[in-house]
Amino acid sequence: MLSLNLPTFDAKVVSREGKPVIFDVIRRRYVALTPEEWVRQHFVHFLLGHKGYPQALMANEVQVQLNNTQKRCDTVLYRRDLTARMIMEYKAPDVKITQTVFDQITRYNMVLKVDYLIVSNGMQHYCCRMDYKNNRYIFLEDIPAYQEL
Repeated sequence: MLSLNLPTFDAKVVSREGKPVIFDVIRRRYVALTPEEWVRQHFVHFLLGHKGYPQALMANEVQVQLNNTQKRCDTVLYRRDLTARMIMEYKAPDVKITQTVFDQITRYNMVLKVDYLIVSNGMQHYCCRMDYKNNRYIFLEDIPAYQEL
């Protein structure tokens, strides 16, 4: 797989029925290894190992009901009271991060109303804090450590 702009980790990749799968520490099972999944696993391990995010408060592939359709947030970080705090959206490394990607995560946030949004394609990472008072988001210089949230 492609080298990303994220720290490496000990990826557990095996073959199942002739197709590569990777172990997801959040879902605690092997999942299909797609380019987007490669980004997700790197980003999750980055948050856990380098930013101090608690694994127990993270979930992958979180379903939300949006305009009578089921959508899935790639990763959600929860507070200790289990209300959503952050949404992360991943794209494959060859997918450009555009306004369309931010529109997608913003739609998810219409349901979850989190404090932070993160978008990454493994090469570029954007984090913003929601400013609900002024109805906008504020881009941050870096991904905050868990203690800084």
